[in-house]
Amino acid sequence: MKIGIMGATGAVGRQMITCLEEQQIPVEELRLFASARSAGMKLPFAGGEVTVEVLDEARFAGLDVMFGAVSNALAKQYAPALQAAGVLFIDNSSAFRLEKEVPLVVPEINGEDAKHNNGIIANPNCSTIIAMMAVAPIHRVSPIKRRVAATYQAVSGAGNGGITELAQEVEQLRQGQPVSPSVFPAQIAYNCIPFIGSLKENGYTTEEMKMENEGRKILHAPELKVSCTCVRVPVYRSHSVSVSLECERPVGLDEAEAALSSYPGVVYMKEDYPMPLMTSDQDLVYAGRLRRDGVFDGGLALWCCGDQIRKGAAANAVGILQYLIQNA
Repeated sequence: MKIGIMGATGAVGRQMITCLEEQQIPVEELRLFASARSAGMKLPFAGGEVTVEVLDEARFAGLDVMFGAVSNALAKQYAPALQAAGVLFIDNSSAFRLEKEVPLVVPEINGEDAKHNNGIIANPNCSTIIAMMAVAPIHRVSPIKRRVAATYQAVSGAGNGGITELAQEVEQLRQGQPVSPSVFPAQIAYNCIPFIGSLKENGYTTEEMKMENEGRKILHAPELKVSCTCVRVPVYRSHSVSVSLECERPVGLDEAEAALSSYPGVVYMKEDYPMPLMTSDQDLVYAGRLRRDGVFDGGLALWCCGDQIRKGAAANAVGILQYLIQNA
C-alpha cells in the first residue's frame, strides 16, 4: 500500500507516521509532504528514513491513501486532485466534516460509515472523538436526547506553538517578566481561557459548534440537543471533557458501567478518576466519575480524558484505514 501524509512535519503528521508503524499498516511506500521550508528533512520510519517533499499534485499519482494534517484551505485545494487520482483522502481538518456525502468516522463507533465514501473520509475534532468514545457506549444502551459538555483542552491542541507558548510564559513569569501571548488570545500560564476558535452569531465558538454538530453525525442522532463550552487550560497534552446526558429512558449506573467497561478503546475507572497525565501518549479514552446527573431526570454525568494528538487525531485517522483494511 502506497501512503502519503500532507503536513508530515507537524505534531499530528509526525504522530501519523508513528501510528502507521504501531498499527502495522502494510506500507509499501511512504511519501511525506510539507511546505518548502521543510523540504529535505528526513523523518524516521520503519527502521529507515523518509525525505520530506514539497507538496506537489504530480506526486499524488500511484498513491492509495493520503492522510491530511493541514489547514482547511489546503485540504480543500488538494482534495479534487486526490479524487481525480483515485487516492482515498483521510482528512484531519474540519473542511469536509459536515458535508453530507463525506463520512465522519470514529472506527469503534461508526466504522461502517467509512465504506460509503466518495474518496474523502473526515476525521472528527479531537474533543469530539474523546467525548464520543465515552458517550457512545451509553447511547447504545439508550439513545441520548440531550447532552451538556465542557471541555478542558490542552495547549498542544493548538499545535507545537501552543506548547512553546505555555513553556515560555511559565519561564517569563518565574523571572518576573511580562508575557505577550501570540498563539492564544490571553495568557495561558496559570489561567483558563473559555474561548477556542472564533465567535459565531449564536454566541458559541466554532470549536463548540464542532462538538455539537459532529457528535450528531457520528452517533446518527440528528435530533440530539447539545450545549458545549470549550476551555483552554494550561496542560501540555490530553484533553478532558465533563459530560451530562439524558437518554430516552433512564440508564442504570450498573448498565452504564457495564457498557463503558466492555467498549473497545475505553478504560472505565470506577474507584479512581482519569487525568491528563495518565492518558497521554496512548490511544485509549479513560472514563470515570460516573454518577447520577442532578439536573436531567434519570440522567448521567461522567468525566473522560484522552490524548488529543493520538486518539483525538492521528491514531483515529490511521484507525479508519485499519478498519477499512480489516473489513474489506
